[in-house]
Amino acid sequence: MRTLSARSLLALGTLALGLSACSVTVRPNLSLSGGTGNLIARFAPDRGEGGTYFVGEPVRFSLTTRTAGYVTLVALQNGSASTLVRNVYVTAGTTWFPRAQDGTYTVAAPRGLQRVRAIFTRVRPTTDLVMRGSYDGTRWNAETNSYLTPYAAGDRDVQETYLYIR
Repeated sequence: MRTLSARSLLALGTLALGLSACSVTVRPNLSLSGGTGNLIARFAPDRGEGGTYFVGEPVRFSLTTRTAGYVTLVALQNGSASTLVRNVYVTAGTTWFPRAQDGTYTVAAPRGLQRVRAIFTRVRPTTDLVMRGSYDGTRWNAETNSYLTPYAAGDRDVQETYLYIR
C-alpha cells in the first residue's frame, strides 16, 4: 500500500476546499416545442443570466434577434405570471427592455427565482398572450405552446432566462 506524501495531502486538501466553495446553478427546464427557429440569438438580464437583484432595484433585459419580428415578454415568479410587454415589434439586432415607453421594471417581492420568457414570432400575432392566475411549469409551457401553435416552426422562437431576487 502506498502512502501519500504531505505535499500530495496538501494539494488534495486545497482542491477539496476549493471545490466545496463552488456553487452549482441549475437552469430552468423549458420543455417547449414552440421554439425551433433559432431566431433569438441571446436573451438575458443586464447582470447576466442568474444575476442577483434586490427588491426595489431596476432590471433590464437584452434581447438579440436574427430577424425582425414581434416579441412578448412574460415573467413567472412563485407561480404567478405577469406580462411585461406584448406583441412589440423589434428589428434584427439588440433591443433593450424596458424601452423608454415601457417605464421601468422594478424588482419586487417575493424573493427567489424569477423566470422570464421571450416569445418571438416573425409575423404579427393575431391574438394576445394573456396569462392570469397561478402557473406551474407545465401549465406555463402549455400556454406558451398553445399560443405559438398557429405559427410555422421557422417563424417562432422562445428563450428563457432567469434572475434571483434577494
